[in-house]
Amino acid sequence: MNTKIVMITSTLFLAFMGFNFSFLSNEFLNLLNIDSNQITVLLFQLLGALYLGFAILNWMAKGTLIGGIYNKPIAIGNFMHFGIGAITLMKIALKIETYTEIIISLTVVYIFFAMAFAYIFMNHPKSKNT
Repeated sequence: MNTKIVMITSTLFLAFMGFNFSFLSNEFLNLLNIDSNQITVLLFQLLGALYLGFAILNWMAKGTLIGGIYNKPIAIGNFMHFGIGAITLMKIALKIETYTEIIISLTVVYIFFAMAFAYIFMNHPKSKNT
């Protein structure tokens, strides 16, 4: 598997989410019909900072050897984020009646990245950027 492609696509997804949550938090809260107050805006902006932090981590590691024992913290950190996120989103997707298209789309993306990072974590790379 070409880890560089996975790292770049995950960077783009995480950066998109991070910028939106950081700079458009009020708009997202209004879209989701959540009362916008200082705490909810702060939580969305902190979530955006988390996404941006993971995005820059993945961007900076895109050219390194990842898999098996190489860069294990990056692989397992991404796997944990996307794996736990996928499980949580699957649980919500089965119960929620509104915003189903948003939840299902996020679930599919998170499942894809969880499986990709699980594969990367469990397999040794053949050569640089493979």
